[in-house]
Amino acid sequence: MPQSFCLHVAGDYACFTRPEMKVERVSYDVITPSAARAIFEAILWKPAIRWRVTRIEVLSPIRWMNLRRNEVGAVISTSNVQQAMNAGQVDLALYVEDERQQRAGLFLRDVAYRLHAELDVRNGEPRQKYEEMFLRRAAKGQWVNQPYLGCREFAADVRLVEAGTEQAPAIAETRDLGWMLHDLDFTDLASPQPRFFRAQMQAGAIAVPAFEEAAA
Repeated sequence: MPQSFCLHVAGDYACFTRPEMKVERVSYDVITPSAARAIFEAILWKPAIRWRVTRIEVLSPIRWMNLRRNEVGAVISTSNVQQAMNAGQVDLALYVEDERQQRAGLFLRDVAYRLHAELDVRNGEPRQKYEEMFLRRAAKGQWVNQPYLGCREFAADVRLVEAGTEQAPAIAETRDLGWMLHDLDFTDLASPQPRFFRAQMQAGAIAVPAFEEAAA
């Protein structure tokens, strides 16, 4: 049976953007399974493994804040990148003053979660090797990239939760959180499709179904 791993994740701000919001950024009430998966991948990612988030515990009351911030409203086109690769010298710069857009956002603040996940290993490789690698890296605070809470500017404080250690309880709140993004289906790499699930928080905990059970 795969081993279950647990991380304590906290931060001052978070935004797990609802995909139905086209212009303004509005966060889900809690972290999504895909954002939780990204935090595990920030500690250990290899082509042969995939993290499967099984449970999310909410440790701090759900609190909101409104914020207006500047964003860049353009991206470098793929044709310009191709020209740079072919010619060896092309101006790929974006100038903030020309592309700046101010947008409102509804973000979370003072968040804390306990995230539970299992490690799926492909191609018949030994599971124990990757499990030991993850535990060693998580215990030392080693990352592939800085873990973040939905947006890269919202850095996350992450620590490994050792099995058997006493932990603070989840919040005593039960509610229906509605349909939430589970993850993206990358079967067709040219057109990844989102999958959703009905998130039910029971006494501060959300049981995450298997990706195959999520609705397209």
